[in-house]
Amino acid sequence: MIRIYNTASRAKEDFHSHVLGKVSMYVCGPTVYNYIHIGNARTFIVFDVVRRYLQWRGFDVTFVQNITDVDDKIINKANEDGRSASDVAAEYTEAFIEDMHAIGVKDPDVRPMATEEIPEMIALVQTLIDGGHAYESEGDVYFSVRSFPEYGALSGRDVDEMESGHRELRAAGQGTEERKRDPLDFALWKAAKPGEPAWDSPWGQGRPGWHIECSAMSRKYLGLPFDIHGGGSDLCFPHHENELAQSVAAYNEGFADYWMHSGMLQIRNDDTGETEKMSKSLGNFLVLRDVLRDVPARVLRMLCVQTHYRSPMEYSPERLEEAAAALERIDNLIARIDWACENAQDIPSPFDTHALGNMVRNTRSDFVVAMDDDFNTAGGLGVLFGFVNAMNAELGDKTIADADAPFFKEVRAFVVELMDVLGVEVGAAAADAAAAYPPEVIELARDLAGFDGDGAEPALDALLAARADARASKDFALADAVRDGLSALGFTIEDTPQGARVSFSG
Repeated sequence: MIRIYNTASRAKEDFHSHVLGKVSMYVCGPTVYNYIHIGNARTFIVFDVVRRYLQWRGFDVTFVQNITDVDDKIINKANEDGRSASDVAAEYTEAFIEDMHAIGVKDPDVRPMATEEIPEMIALVQTLIDGGHAYESEGDVYFSVRSFPEYGALSGRDVDEMESGHRELRAAGQGTEERKRDPLDFALWKAAKPGEPAWDSPWGQGRPGWHIECSAMSRKYLGLPFDIHGGGSDLCFPHHENELAQSVAAYNEGFADYWMHSGMLQIRNDDTGETEKMSKSLGNFLVLRDVLRDVPARVLRMLCVQTHYRSPMEYSPERLEEAAAALERIDNLIARIDWACENAQDIPSPFDTHALGNMVRNTRSDFVVAMDDDFNTAGGLGVLFGFVNAMNAELGDKTIADADAPFFKEVRAFVVELMDVLGVEVGAAAADAAAAYPPEVIELARDLAGFDGDGAEPALDALLAARADARASKDFALADAVRDGLSALGFTIEDTPQGARVSFSG
């Protein structure tokens, strides 16, 4: 049974979808006024993993993620750049989709754009007015927070305490618009201002507030109530609180059954050694596409899944190195199996494949137990690494028999399968490594192996063949020269009964 920590109840709950075998899921998308940062990326990776796991467990998942393409931030960016808000939104929408593809996040089933859903938002606002939960004021429309007694329950806030805070702000000269009946009320519709995007409405020309779009879109594409609503913990208040209030007030039925919120990203301060929240004001703001110039996408994903999604995640060079090292452990096992299967021999099997098959089945079961517990990716990885260690110990220096090769290919596929649930690519490392071989290996092969071809990979093959011949003829000086030369270039040679196995770490 899958259990999910529900922000609304502040407890883990057994997951029951509304329709047997199906999951309806809505995750708040970006406001497209700039490139996304790695904190955004962490959230989108988290819910990509949730989706992948639910699909792997056999659910038919409908995943909806919106694009906010009309907003104050977009308008401000357009004014700064001297171009239209629609041009800004179009540029950064395309950039967002490119960034998601770069980090292996699957496209949503539906990606509604706010500017294409205006009629649904207007209808929702009118429903709220008709029900006494909203009011028009000089072309603006506001939601009446005190008309909804449950307001604040999702985020655990007290309305009276929020009112006290607003009074302090007003006393300090930071009050809200005078058009509101209550300072807690929030905008559903904003009256048009000169030069801003605007649409016709019963209250005059204007544009939607930020919160209303997700309520309208989730109902249109998933129906109410739906199963899971996700987003970063920074969205819990006010965005998700406002979504919940206006949706339940309008339709008098449930909204989302399970609210999931991912933890914030923390950056290590090099001066103090302490971690701190990423923010532009602190000068530690990292744009995803800038990070990906130096950090492989799969290492970034590995870093994300090594931490439980609800916990703060530290981003630092040390943590990236740990993620890369963890990936290398898995890659090495896969490369070892590939090499052993290619070099299998016609010998009796030295393995108890029945016992190893039970190990695979137990690992799968333990992985499910970990992931069923609120998508505990860190626990799932712990299970997988236990399997990797055990499989390395089983392989030892044994030679794989021809009859064992199909089984070990299944072991390889199993490891790739579990990592794919987490969205982390493994198994292509050998090809990637070959592409990254230094060109100096060609010169080394010409000097020591008489190589006269092109390409680093055939040069490496020539060096290994020359070393094997040298060892057979007891020319240990040449054999050592090949080994030392390759070692200096980042290669490691492991001598096995089946021959030399080489790995490259760069």
